[in-house]
Amino acid sequence: MNRLLNLPVAAVRAFSSSSRTLKNKVPEAQKLFQEDNGLPVHIKGGTSDVLLYRATMLLTVAGTCYSIYWLLVASMPKKKQ
Repeated sequence: MNRLLNLPVAAVRAFSSSSRTLKNKVPEAQKLFQEDNGLPVHIKGGTSDVLLYRATMLLTVAGTCYSIYWLLVASMPKKKQ
């Protein structure tokens, strides 16, 4: 029974703001993305952003070509045998 009475105290301690402090990383990111280095904003994040951008472009182009191929196949009449 004593453990049940101490449960609210433990819950308050678990969500206490004094247990850890988080560093605000927003100003650093703002400096990075507002820097005038000639890169588009979607590539300024580094290597991972470049890889994601290229993968997205590859999938977009491949999907477009695949769609055009099937549109061409669908537009051709079937041969009668």
